[in-house]
Amino acid sequence: MKQRLRYKTGIALALAVFVAFGCTGCGQKKEPVTVTIWHVYGGQAESPLNDLITLFNETVGQEQNIQVQVGSVTNTNTIHDNVLSSAFEDPGAAELPDMFVSYPKTVLAMPDETVLVDYRDYFTEEELAEFIPDFLEEGVIGDRLVILPVAKSTEILFVNRTAFDRFAAATGASETDLKTWEGLYRLAETYAEWTGGKTFFVHDYPFNYFQVGVESLGESFFDQNQINFSPVFERVWAPYAEAALQGGVWLQSGYATEPLRTGDAIVSVASSASVLYYSDTVTYADNTTEKVDILSMPCPIFEQGEKLVMQRGAGICTVKSTPEREKACITFLKWLTDAQTNVDFVTKLGYMPVKQESFDTCLPEAIKNLDNPMYVSLYQAFLETQDFYTFYAAPQIDTYLALETKFEESVRHELRVGRNAYLDNPAQSVEELSWQILGTFEANFQQ
Repeated sequence: MKQRLRYKTGIALALAVFVAFGCTGCGQKKEPVTVTIWHVYGGQAESPLNDLITLFNETVGQEQNIQVQVGSVTNTNTIHDNVLSSAFEDPGAAELPDMFVSYPKTVLAMPDETVLVDYRDYFTEEELAEFIPDFLEEGVIGDRLVILPVAKSTEILFVNRTAFDRFAAATGASETDLKTWEGLYRLAETYAEWTGGKTFFVHDYPFNYFQVGVESLGESFFDQNQINFSPVFERVWAPYAEAALQGGVWLQSGYATEPLRTGDAIVSVASSASVLYYSDTVTYADNTTEKVDILSMPCPIFEQGEKLVMQRGAGICTVKSTPEREKACITFLKWLTDAQTNVDFVTKLGYMPVKQESFDTCLPEAIKNLDNPMYVSLYQAFLETQDFYTFYAAPQIDTYLALETKFEESVRHELRVGRNAYLDNPAQSVEELSWQILGTFEANFQQ
């Protein structure tokens, strides 16, 4: 009897121990699946994407046992260099993160782009159909969708409306003239004459002006890996060069925000994301200041040309790892590109959302809640651009960056030389001088 009692007691004790340990195990939560990201949206201390990542981690991430960790917030050039260092396993390079912001040029420069997830493996055709097709297309390398758009930008016309209204009152100029390149450059010539040689217009990216302009008129800008100096190129050249020779176009380096901030120009074409750096205060050379209104308009087009505009803005790549980590990344990216979440994200940065639903429903509502008139104007210009323009993506050619750098340096240099020649002899024909410079530019560029 005592032996049976001891036996039962032993079983009871063993069960108690098992239950105790079992309950302890039940109470322990699994370690979350943690994935890392390198991005460019803001700074380490203040970043709209970091704020959204915190929100994700506290909501969907907590529910699904996922945590997104920010490894780096920097610029696209730094991420480009760091990704390539990691991909090539350079000494001291960090391990590739689970996700990173990328342009196609970064993927094309990687030794093996198959280390990246093909998003078609994780998104259904119905889900992908929700995105703006032009935005998705830019992320296709070979036949794989390896860059997912999360925030896009384009080129926008920014106008110091306060200064423009003074000019218009004196000369009869109209904002309608700014809708075409021909009209804009005519105004640039008029403004230079009216002000005694002051610059009217600055383009952040002359290479884009020529590229999109030629393509919009039905001709290819590229001839394989070189520039196609066609008759259509000459049509794009003529108004730009003639206005520049008369002083109406900014020919210095640097970003367009600066001459608008100092009153050295009153109209610019720049990346829409540069709205972050435009100011509603102009500080003139004599140190006086003026409050101004900054108006945004869709990018000008050529008369009889297609409404074509440059597509800008990077996307996000996901690195192949484990099924759990890849799924965690996709869960986050689907959440970030949700129509409403995406609008909440991009309207803090001056970017465009990436889905049609965002443009149709969420963005118009979001505009009503924007406090800054400059941002209201920008997002209204976005809606018009998305409705009526086609987004152009630059071709994926090896020589693209080299061509862009050489082209922009050369075209500005040759036109500065021509401007000085015109100042020395203002009686000469501007048209003839522009063709002489084009000949020199072509010859030097093709060397």
